[in-house]
Amino acid sequence: MSDPKSVTWLRPEYKGREEELVSLAAGASLVGISRSAVSNWAKRHANFPKIALLTGLGDRRMKYVPRSEFLAFARTQLNKKPGGPSGPAAPRRSAATIRAAEIAHAQRQIARLTELEARQAATLADTRRALEKHRARLQHAQQRLAEEVAAVQRLTGGSRADPAASPDGARDGGVVCEDAADLRKRSPARPRAQGK
Repeated sequence: MSDPKSVTWLRPEYKGREEELVSLAAGASLVGISRSAVSNWAKRHANFPKIALLTGLGDRRMKYVPRSEFLAFARTQLNKKPGGPSGPAAPRRSAATIRAAEIAHAQRQIARLTELEARQAATLADTRRALEKHRARLQHAQQRLAEEVAAVQRLTGGSRADPAASPDGARDGGVVCEDAADLRKRSPARPRAQGK
């Protein structure tokens, strides 16, 4: 080890058992990862093995942890699926728990969709009532229009003069226009003036 003045035991129980310790750099090489990955483990995981020994000074200080604890921790981390959450793995749920959660979710969805269906049915009923009302209004307006057109046609047809219907000839403004021959027959003959 280093100079006794640069040695700090943080876990005194490992004094005299230095062969059971491994530095973080050596541990990284041991499991085939980079030193920065081990440093990240130490920063991010509260269950990372506690430092047992510090040696050196300043930037050259070395950190040692129990080899068995380091290997166990590294094995857990390396066996995790890529992209999985960091930290201790969440306990697995039983099949019954998963099925119960699925049933609860399905029940919530059924309740939500049933309520939505009821609202849409009420809206559809209102729409149908409005449609029937406007159809009835349209039919009534069409009927009234047909009646008014028929009335106008009757009025227009009754005011027209029919010359064939009058035995006295055509009527014009209520005055009877007689034939010229009839007028000559009815007028008395005037005496002719005698020549001188």
